[in-house]
Amino acid sequence: MEYQHETTKVFLINYHLVWCPKRRKKILVGEIKKRLEQIIHEVADENKWTILALEVMPDHLHLFVSSTPDITPHLLVKAFKGRSSRLLRDEFPELLRLPSLWTRSYFISTAGNVSNATIQKYIETQSRE
Repeated sequence: MEYQHETTKVFLINYHLVWCPKRRKKILVGEIKKRLEQIIHEVADENKWTILALEVMPDHLHLFVSSTPDITPHLLVKAFKGRSSRLLRDEFPELLRLPSLWTRSYFISTAGNVSNATIQKYIETQSRE
C-alpha cells in the first residue's frame, strides 16, 4: 500500500469491517449479493474511499477499505450499512420480513502497511473455505 497524499496531509488508513444481517440470516445471496456489492462500491466511490477487498458471504460480509483521516470509523460503517439497508429493503420486499436488515453490531480493526496483505488474503479465501 502506498501512502495517500492530499494538500496538507499524508496518510494510510485501512479498516477491516465485518457485519451481518439481523439474526444472522443467510440472505446475502444471488441478486441481493450482487446489488449489495454495487451499493458498497457506489458509497466508496462517492466518498473517495478505496475498496481493497470485499467478500460477501450468505450470512456476513468482510470489507477491507482505505479511508481518509477526516472520517471517523463509526461514520464509515454507518454510511455502508445505512445506504445498503435502505436500498436493499426498497428493492427486495422479502427483506422487509426482518425487523431491520443489519444487526447494530459490527467488527472493525485497523491495519497498517505490514498486515495489509495478510488481511486481503484472509478475506479473499473466505469463500473458498
